[in-house]
Amino acid sequence: MYIEKIIRKLKNDPNYKWESNYTLRDLFMISSRRFLQLSRGFFLRPFLKSSSGLLFLGSRVKISHAYQLSAGKNMIIEDNVYINALSENGIVIGDNVSIARDSILICTGVIAQKGTGITIGQGTGINARAYFSGQGGIKIGTDVIFGPEVKIFSENHNYSHPEQTIKAQGVSRIGVVIGDNCWLGAGVTVLDGVIIGNGCVIAAGSVVNKSIPENSIAAGVPAKVIKSRTNPFNKP
Repeated sequence: MYIEKIIRKLKNDPNYKWESNYTLRDLFMISSRRFLQLSRGFFLRPFLKSSSGLLFLGSRVKISHAYQLSAGKNMIIEDNVYINALSENGIVIGDNVSIARDSILICTGVIAQKGTGITIGQGTGINARAYFSGQGGIKIGTDVIFGPEVKIFSENHNYSHPEQTIKAQGVSRIGVVIGDNCWLGAGVTVLDGVIIGNGCVIAAGSVVNKSIPENSIAAGVPAKVIKSRTNPFNKP
């Protein structure tokens, strides 16, 4: 199929397969939508720190401090996404990354405390209504899959002195790292200081408050390793 060849070239992936059967009407609607997104992206590109390829931009997208956003090739930002790139390192997004509708990426909360930033590796797909809080720094590897409503927090409020308000005690920041080839299911929450190793699967609804070794399957609140992908009959 001609469209399959175009996508292979755009993604630089000779093995890409167009597996679904679409009618001509379906293809027309998809192509028209992508053309509109491409047109919007064309007008945004001059305001970015850098953009190395095509940019597909949905409607009602708001990007604050776009001069700190570096976009890779073929980036797709769907409708109603809000991005605030104000931070020390900005937001760096690799090739072939998609950010689905209603997602929020924010690097600085309180203006007095400038955030660190967010890095997203190539081939990563962020599903709808994600919330990534990059104040302490978020690093996401390549080919990571996020289900809808995944939340990542990279700072915590200090609260050890009960005689003071929590607000007055400031925050701590360690940062979050998610390795390559991971799958985080719908509704997963990742807290500050967590490192998720390469090849991990995190079950839907889990709250990850401790680091997970690579190639692990973890689930629960808080998340615990229940199986290893490389040794499925035993915990790692």
